[in-house]
Order: sequence, then C-alpha cells, then structure tokens
Amino acid sequence: MKTLIAFNKPFNVVTQFSPHEKYQTLKDFIPLPQVYPAGRLDTDSEGLLLLTNDGKLQAKISSPKFKLPKTYWVQVDGLISQQAIDKLKQGVQLKEFYTASAAATILEEPINLWQRIPPIRERKTIFTSWLSITITEGKNRQVRRMCAAVGFPCLRLIRVQIGGYNLFTHHLPLGQWKIIKLDELY
Repeated sequence: MKTLIAFNKPFNVVTQFSPHEKYQTLKDFIPLPQVYPAGRLDTDSEGLLLLTNDGKLQAKISSPKFKLPKTYWVQVDGLISQQAIDKLKQGVQLKEFYTASAAATILEEPINLWQRIPPIRERKTIFTSWLSITITEGKNRQVRRMCAAVGFPCLRLIRVQIGGYNLFTHHLPLGQWKIIKLDELY
C-alpha cells in the first residue's frame, strides 16, 4: 500500500533515518519502517517534508522535471527591496546555473509560526524582513543562495507548502507527522 507522510521538521533535525553524531534524525520522530524522504530539507531549515514508501511517487515529488511547486517563507537580513523581489521573479545567476523564475512576494511577519530553538541572531541596528518564494527546481540550498545573490542573506527558512499540501491549512504542528492522501498533494 502506498503511504505518503507529511512531517513538520524542526530546526537542527537531519533528513535521514540513520543515526547522526550531533543532531536528531527522522527516526527520532517517525517510527514507521520503509518510508523515505521525497526530497531534502537542510538541517538548518524547517517545515514541510514529505516521505513515502513508493519510489515512483518519491521521484514525482522531488524531481524538477515534474515541476511540483514548493513554497518557502524566508526571513532575511535587512529590509528587502522590490528590486530584489523582481530579480528573484526573473531568475538569479548562481555560481553554476541560472535559476528558473520564481514567485516571490514580501510578507508581513508571520504570526502563526512556532518559536525556533535556538532563535535566530538579532541585531538592534539591522532589521529583518520576510518573503514568500515558490520554486519548482530545488537545487542544493537554492532558496538560501538566491536570497544571498540578491543581497539579502537568509536567517530562517521554512518550507510551508509542496504542491497542494500546506502546513498551516492542514494544521500540522512542529515535530508532528501524519499520513496524507495523494489528492491533498495534487
């Protein structure tokens, strides 16, 4: 039977089941056998991670050729400009490739977020701002690198949506998982 799991991954959790010498892993949260991450979410990133026991579904979720949109809320250093947002929308030159265009908007600071442990560094003289970015590629640390490329380093990165599945509309608390239906994704 195909299983699809949504997990709200906390900060400093490694996206693997095998033990790690420094951080918690998926095994500390998800006691189910034979499910594997469909894509990655870096240790220093938070939010939605999908897992499945079906290889074809795993590829369909994680492969850029299927263009499943992934939305991130990003807190950046500084007050983000419309010019930076426009660059993100057009695509950004990174070291080895040019990103596809992204949907990007400035956000008010989200009020429905959990506290990150440890909290981000705060500096009294430098403000932060939030934006929403939706991409369909998913290269290594792509959103962080895109933000840095337009002059706004990322302080906090939270994946809030993959396809039609959204952490907040589906009420998935931090550190929790649940089995979901395919129609919630597509």
